[in-house]
Amino acid sequence: MRLIFMGTPDFAVPALHTLMAAGHEIVAVYTQPPRPAGRGKAVRRSPVHEAAEAAGIDVRTPARVRKDVAEHEAFAALNADAAVVAAYGLILPKAMLDAPRLGCLNIHASLLPRWRGASPIQSSIVAGDNQSGVSIMQMDEGLDTGAVLLEEATPISASDTASTLHDRLAEIGGRLIVRALQEQPVAAPQPEEGVTYAHMLKREDGRIDWSRSCEEIDRQIRGLTPWPGAFTTLDDVVLKIGAATPVPEQSGSDAGTAIDDALTIACGTGTLRIERIQKPGRSMMNASDFVRGQAVPKGTRLG
Repeated sequence: MRLIFMGTPDFAVPALHTLMAAGHEIVAVYTQPPRPAGRGKAVRRSPVHEAAEAAGIDVRTPARVRKDVAEHEAFAALNADAAVVAAYGLILPKAMLDAPRLGCLNIHASLLPRWRGASPIQSSIVAGDNQSGVSIMQMDEGLDTGAVLLEEATPISASDTASTLHDRLAEIGGRLIVRALQEQPVAAPQPEEGVTYAHMLKREDGRIDWSRSCEEIDRQIRGLTPWPGAFTTLDDVVLKIGAATPVPEQSGSDAGTAIDDALTIACGTGTLRIERIQKPGRSMMNASDFVRGQAVPKGTRLG
């Protein structure tokens, strides 16, 4: 088929590669414009931009598309059979949704209607879901409300982070979109029950509330790894927590208090043994290495 591919982050790259390997003609790639990133704020192209350019595909980077009539006309002029959308980052207007012969198909990283919205991977782990998956959705003008063509589930393990689940779902998404284009199944409307929304993540979502249970905090740490990262404070210094082990037994200490000298912290219910921790401007390190350089004695209170 003649396809337009629309995506921006790493999640979308496997789908682009899989579509090319399946023999589809990618007539254009749409992605977010290059933007400053990293500590040096150097202008960087998106992962999809890099992948498309390496493959010799025409790359288009409009900053906005909703009201740009000229962009709508250029999009329609590509005469695509379908547009494949994977975490593109811009809302498509009806003129673009209707332009390809088969419309626009979205690779969404959840089992719809659960976790519509911006952060389905992170939200599924933080909420304690036992599975996630990918939905191939026929896009409409709503927020992830379109009918679903195909779904594939994958279990969420107790060791999964947003990073490991992301990589698994990205691989599933590439495989599933090829199937959807080949089989062209009848799209089924999403059920009205079970709708949840995954909000756009902010840095403050990573702040640990030690009054919560050790299991909830563990899911927060895993669900927000690598970004925005779960964090706490020690003497007003922000410490990012990279990994921890929940221990259900009660400590009898106030929430947020170290119950030993090895970074085991009392929670609202149970305790959390911190395994990986990071100081500002430093790399993530094992907790044992951290306490050798900075003691955190029993009774220390984390913020």
